[in-house]
Amino acid sequence: MSDVLFAFLLTLFAGLSTSIGGAIGVLAKRSNLKFLALCLSFSAGVMLFISFVEIFDKAKESLSDAYGYDRGFLFTIIAFFAGVLLLVLIDRFIPHHEDRTDKGDTSDLKRTGVTAALAVAIHNFPEGLVTFMAAMYDPALGVAIALAIAMHNIPEGIAVSAPIYYATGSKKKALLFSAASGLTEPLGALAGYVLLSQIFGERFFGFTFAAVGGMMVFVALHQLLPAANKYGDHHLIIKGCLSGMVVIALTLLVL
Repeated sequence: MSDVLFAFLLTLFAGLSTSIGGAIGVLAKRSNLKFLALCLSFSAGVMLFISFVEIFDKAKESLSDAYGYDRGFLFTIIAFFAGVLLLVLIDRFIPHHEDRTDKGDTSDLKRTGVTAALAVAIHNFPEGLVTFMAAMYDPALGVAIALAIAMHNIPEGIAVSAPIYYATGSKKKALLFSAASGLTEPLGALAGYVLLSQIFGERFFGFTFAAVGGMMVFVALHQLLPAANKYGDHHLIIKGCLSGMVVIALTLLVL
C-alpha cells in the first residue's frame, strides 16, 4: 500500500504542476500584451516539440512492439491525424468569436485557453497512467518520469491560464482551469491502480499517445500561434516558440 501511495503522490505532483504554470500566466498585468504573446508562443513551442519528438516516438515504439515496425509506424501516423481530425471537428462545431457580437477578440482568446485545457487534460490522463505504473515497477524511474512530466506541465499551465486570464480578467478562473487540466494525471493513476495492464496495454498507450500528439499540434498551430500573432510581433513569437522548444528539450535531456 505504501508503494501505491508513493506512486499516486508522484502523479499528483506532476499533474498539479500545471498550477505553477497557471500562476505564472496570471502574474503579469493584463495590459502587458507582449508577455501574453510570449507565453502563448512559448507554450506552442513546447507542445510542438513534445508532440513530434517525445509523444510520437513513444506511440510509434508501443505500436511497433504490438504490430511490428511497418504496421506500427502506419498506425501511429493514422492515430496522429485522427487526433488532429477530432479537434478539427470540435473546432468546427464550437461557435467562433465572429458569432458573438458583444465580446470581440476576448471570446476567441478564452476559447483558445479552454481548448488548450481540454488537450492538456486528455494528454495528462495516459501520462498519469504511465507514471503510476512506472513508479510501481521502479520507484526511481517513476520519479524521473514524474519530474519530466512536471516540467512539461508548467508551460502547458501557462498555455491554459494566460489566454483565459487576459480574456476574462479573472485570476480565479484562469487558475481553476489550469489546475483542473492537470487533475486528470492522478485520475490516470487511479485507472492504473484499478485496471493496471489488463485493459491498457501497448496498443492503448500507442494509439492514445499518437492521437494526443496530433491534438496538441493542432492546438499549437491553430490556436496558440495565431493568438500570439495578435498580441506580439513576428520576431517575439519566433523567439518564444523556439525558447519553448529549447527549454523542453533541455528538460528531456537532463531528466
